[in-house]
Amino acid sequence: MPTKTKLIKSAVVIAALFSTVLSTTNLALSAESEVIAELKSTVKTSGLSSVANHAGNMTTSHIATHTAEKKADDCKRELMAKLAKIKFFSAEFNQQIFDEAGNKLQQGSGVLAVSKPNLVNWQTIMPDESLIVSDGKNLWFYDPFVEQVSVYTLESAIANTPILLITSNDEQLWQDYSVKQLTDNRYLISANNENARVKSLELSFVQKLNHLELAAFNILDATGQLSVITLTHQGKAPKASLFTFSVPEGVYLDDQR
Repeated sequence: MPTKTKLIKSAVVIAALFSTVLSTTNLALSAESEVIAELKSTVKTSGLSSVANHAGNMTTSHIATHTAEKKADDCKRELMAKLAKIKFFSAEFNQQIFDEAGNKLQQGSGVLAVSKPNLVNWQTIMPDESLIVSDGKNLWFYDPFVEQVSVYTLESAIANTPILLITSNDEQLWQDYSVKQLTDNRYLISANNENARVKSLELSFVQKLNHLELAAFNILDATGQLSVITLTHQGKAPKASLFTFSVPEGVYLDDQR
C-alpha cells in the first residue's frame, strides 16, 4: 500500500515548526572590517592601486555573501516569530499527493490537532484510516487495517521527518534547514542535507482579525512527490486526551525505541 504509506509519512512532517528564534549571524560590516585588515597585512609599497582595487572587489564579494546570509537568517527569524504565536490548533485537513510529473496519485482527508511542545494527533479518515500520535516523548503510528502499531522515540522521528519542527522548541533542529520568504505569509523551508528524505516544506499563513493561522503546507520528498495539505480550522483548543495513546488489545506492537 505505497500511496497509503505516503499519506502517513507526510503527515508526520507537520509536527516541528514551532520553535524559538535562532541567533543572528555576524553583520556584513564586521565581515568587511576583517577582510580589509587581512588585506592590509599583505600590502606593499609597490602596486598599491591594484591591491586596493583587489581589496575593493573582495570586500564587495564578502559583503554580498554575508548580506545574503543575514537575509536568510532574517527570514528564519520571521518564520519563528510567526510560529511562536501559534500555541495550538485543531483543524480538518485535505491532502493531495502528486508525482514528479504532476499527476495526482492519492487524495485523503482527516483531522489534525497540534499543541506545543511536541504534541500531535494526525488522524487520516479517507481513503483509509490511520493514526499518528506524538505524546511528547514517543511517536505512535497505528494502522487498523493491518492491526499494527509502530512506536519511535520523538528524537529519532524528528531527525528523519522535519515536520515535527512545528511543535518543537529545540532551536538546534533548525540548523539543518534554510528558510526563504516567498511572500509576506509564505515560507519555504529547505533541507541543507542533500540526502534528506524531505527536501522542502512550504508553509502558508493567513492573518485573521486577532490571530494568525497556518492555512496550508506543501511537502516535497526525495522522490519528487509533492503533498499538498490545506487546513480548515475548528477554532477550539484540542483536548489533552488526543495526545495520549494506548495500544489496542490484540494489535501487534513494533517497538523501535
